[in-house]
Amino acid sequence: MKLQKIGWSAPISILAALTVGEFRFIPNSQFKIINSQALAQTQAQRKAEADRLLDQGHQQYEISQFQAALLSWQQALIIYREIKDRQGEGKALGSLGNAYNSLGDYAKAIDYLHQDLAIAREIKDRQSEGRALGHLGNAYNSLGDYAKAIDYLQQGLAIAREIKDRQSEGAALGNLGIAYNSLGDYAKAIEYVQQGLAIARERKDRQIEGAALGNLGIAYRNLGDYAKAIDYAQQVLAIAREIKDRQSEGAALNNLGLALFNSGNLPGAEKTLLDSIKVSDSLRAGLDDANKVSIFETQTRAYGILQKVFIAQKKTNDALEIAERGRARAFVELLASRLAPSASAQTTINPPNIQQIQQIAKEQNATLVEYSTIGDEALYIWVIKPNGEITFRSVDLKSLNINLPEATEGTRVSAATGRRGLNEKDTALAEMIRGTRDALGVSAAGDTANRQAANRPASTPANSRIIYPKLQQSYQLLIQPIADLLPTDPNAPVIFIPHKSLFLVPFVALQDPTGQYLIEKHTILTAPAIQILQFTRQSRQKLRQLSLPNNLVVGNPIMPKIGNPPRQLDPLPGSEREAITIAQLLNTKPITGSQATKASITQQMLKARIIHLATHGLLNEVKRRDLPGAIALAPSGNDDGLLTSSEILDLKLNAELVVLSACNTGRGKLTGDGVLGLSRAFISAGVSSIIVSLWSVPDAPTGELMAEFYRQLQIQKNPNKAQALRQAMLMTMKMHPTPQDWAAFTLIGEAE
Repeated sequence: MKLQKIGWSAPISILAALTVGEFRFIPNSQFKIINSQALAQTQAQRKAEADRLLDQGHQQYEISQFQAALLSWQQALIIYREIKDRQGEGKALGSLGNAYNSLGDYAKAIDYLHQDLAIAREIKDRQSEGRALGHLGNAYNSLGDYAKAIDYLQQGLAIAREIKDRQSEGAALGNLGIAYNSLGDYAKAIEYVQQGLAIARERKDRQIEGAALGNLGIAYRNLGDYAKAIDYAQQVLAIAREIKDRQSEGAALNNLGLALFNSGNLPGAEKTLLDSIKVSDSLRAGLDDANKVSIFETQTRAYGILQKVFIAQKKTNDALEIAERGRARAFVELLASRLAPSASAQTTINPPNIQQIQQIAKEQNATLVEYSTIGDEALYIWVIKPNGEITFRSVDLKSLNINLPEATEGTRVSAATGRRGLNEKDTALAEMIRGTRDALGVSAAGDTANRQAANRPASTPANSRIIYPKLQQSYQLLIQPIADLLPTDPNAPVIFIPHKSLFLVPFVALQDPTGQYLIEKHTILTAPAIQILQFTRQSRQKLRQLSLPNNLVVGNPIMPKIGNPPRQLDPLPGSEREAITIAQLLNTKPITGSQATKASITQQMLKARIIHLATHGLLNEVKRRDLPGAIALAPSGNDDGLLTSSEILDLKLNAELVVLSACNTGRGKLTGDGVLGLSRAFISAGVSSIIVSLWSVPDAPTGELMAEFYRQLQIQKNPNKAQALRQAMLMTMKMHPTPQDWAAFTLIGEAE
């Protein structure tokens, strides 16, 4: 007999049970009992499934399947929360927190671990509380907040000793050693680590034993005892390979390579560090873009050390290959997957060798200038001419006289996962760049989403020459060492490939000793990496075949609201005038006010050859999927009007040029992969060239600059965006001589 329809939503297991045998009437009282039993059975099944996912995540993590592990733990967390299993929820949160700490996403790690700690205290689980405190200590250690790290680790240590949790006690002792090592208290570091090592050996915990040995090696290396450092690193490497811990293997190779370099064994250091980088490459395979970026942040130190090893051996071209290999890896793989979907199945995209780098310079018909910052020790500079000639120059950064602590790599251990992370401090060079921006009045403290707020009258008469000592200092450091290698033809393109804080440098405004700006001598572009130019060129060739007729010009939309409590962004009448002028030059109609909705503009962007957006740009006010940056458009319906970097990343654009005539659109989160923000998002979406700003731009001079840029494009027989931008800056400079008014913009990607 068929089951009759029941007027309530029953679990599948109950329905299946009722289909067996003959249909019979069930009294309400008995029905409630059956329902209760079935729900209990379902609850138990759900818990079993969550437990399985939790264990599965740990198994996946142990074999370096990080993305799969994160997914398993996220699924387990959802189930634990649904069935209100607080203990399971805490375990899932702790696993996620430890994983994100290991992947270099420390903010996310700390968020998860604080939730784990709160649950442990709520359910009065002392063991879980102690471990959560220890894990938080690890995360703050990774973040560089050593005082907070020590506080959490000491709390965790006290609980571990109270409840006799020897595993957590050993891990806490080892991690306290790392914190004190980072603070330069090597004697205390060694004392703590040796206590942790004794416990690990007592428990026969090979993973934590290896971590403790690694930490001892780091301490002795810092003390200058390289023989001991090498011995300990070799012991760690043997253990890591024995237990098949790839992350520990990579860290051990890194530490061993550095110790060998310090001891003067350059060939040994070279081989070891190359092996370390191979392990790092394998660990990134399979991760999504965001996690590739964050884990790469924990791996960049090996690339810098290896460059030093090559330079010490006078292998300057080999050092260039490693400098290029150590930047924008996730960006390159993202672009490769967008341009050739079949490449998305490829685990890694090979970095360029010297011959390929020379070929890229030839194809661009440009002089490439690649910088590499080596801590606060040195600045390496390579100049690659269009004919393939490569010249290396080095600058001693110690002359900057800004002393900051040396970056230190540590082996931090989680009692649950035994994983490692790195910590790298700021550099003297970054301080100098901040000073340069301060001198221009465009420091981070002064940044704002408001173009209008950035508007200021020129402080000097037109056509006057203003001298900025800080801009001259930056010229002396970044340009003077290679000035003789740059082209004498001002129309010949020079493409700067910055590194770390150098992405914030306004290269066009750097002043030589006579006060002449660099843009007066050269046509300037920038790029995150040499290999990125290969992909933007491919995008340009692909777009030429499409020949889209439409141009899109947007100015002064009805502004959205941001913040809490929400406040509406100020209108930009100057941006509207800019859009009207530029639309006439591009033979299209400007879209302004209420017509410039996010929904409408996003659709029109898909069919546009040139996209010009004159509106507010937001930097840190909006962050989605951990990507900073947004463009203000008109809200409509339930749409807030904010076009974010993460949304742009998901688009498929066919534009030859995007101009973001807004504030801070070239800024974002500085990483080893370049700048995470709007520029990266647009290029990843298929755009071959983009013009972005490095600070909050003034409304009126920006409108004049942009209009002149498009006029210059129109009068050129063979339109060249870089040359047009240069001419627009030179023209705007005559009326607005202060570089704050004309030097914010940079062209990334293709010149033609």
